[in-house]
Amino acid sequence: MTRILIIDDEPEILEALSDVFEHKGYNVDVALGGREGIEIYKENPADVVVLDIIMPIKDGYETINELKEKFSDVNIIAISGGGTVGPEKYLEVVRHYGVKYAFKKPIGYKELLAAVEDLCEKT
Repeated sequence: MTRILIIDDEPEILEALSDVFEHKGYNVDVALGGREGIEIYKENPADVVVLDIIMPIKDGYETINELKEKFSDVNIIAISGGGTVGPEKYLEVVRHYGVKYAFKKPIGYKELLAAVEDLCEKT
């Protein structure tokens, strides 16, 4: 069964996305931040990682870099609600990290689910 790892610093986002994915039959792990997310991924690799870009301590860019270094075939979907320059700029940058899909918060669940299905078909 497909496993999704959600990494975000907002418990409400973790809960909402977890509910969406579980309702569709996915196994879901959640992590409150990049450090915790990487540890969870090491122990139980996910088919797709959905992660926020703007997080304290270990942001999304650092998390993507570390995941890609250690697990080059990891599938990542980036999400962002903004920051000082707006989410579009942050999401534009992640494409240079090999991230195929990037979404602005609030996220359209149909688009997010379609992205997960696309990434899972390619693995």
